[in-house]
Amino acid sequence: MVNAMKEGWSTFKSIFIGMSVTIRHFFGPTVTLQYPDERYELPKNSRAKLYVNIDDCIGCNLCARACPVNCIDIETVAATADVDLGKTSTGNPKRFWLTQFDIDMAKCMYCDLCVHPCPTNCIYMVSEYEYSEFDRTNLVFHFSNLKPEMVAEVKEKAEIEAEEKKKQREEMAKKKAEEAKMKKEIEAKKKEHQKPGNDSNAPSKPDNNGGA
Repeated sequence: MVNAMKEGWSTFKSIFIGMSVTIRHFFGPTVTLQYPDERYELPKNSRAKLYVNIDDCIGCNLCARACPVNCIDIETVAATADVDLGKTSTGNPKRFWLTQFDIDMAKCMYCDLCVHPCPTNCIYMVSEYEYSEFDRTNLVFHFSNLKPEMVAEVKEKAEIEAEEKKKQREEMAKKKAEEAKMKKEIEAKKKEHQKPGNDSNAPSKPDNNGGA
């Protein structure tokens, strides 16, 4: 009988404690966030999504090398001599066209390791976290601002200039080789003339008339 009363009192006591907590929150201020009209403000250092300011990118590829899961794909084309790509906001000269700068957020592990090596601070994590997709291919974000026809033109010009430079190097190497060959021939002729017993170096013999 006593045990039954103790168990009953314990049951009612636990119910009372639980209901008191509920009633206290019921009459308290509302803390429910009315999502999506309202959103929590994430901390400044939150890691939710990678962003690239492509205008400040110099194509150094350091971020892609630092990525442990290879989620960053970069393709660069060297700017031709007739093009000035300007400088970044940090004063770094831009020497490459960014024909491709893709980040696969489906692979990203939000480690932030790609951010720190960047010399122009053009890649960083932002607090945008609402980018879920039904198709994983839509999680590949393209940051290059070049159109396909512009990419084709840039690559063609770069190939032409590279071919011209190659020809110039070959001509220069050929010219140096010819100069080196001529130099060796001249040195060989000099050595031939300087050999003992050579007619050009031998003293003249007196003739029969006693002349020198």
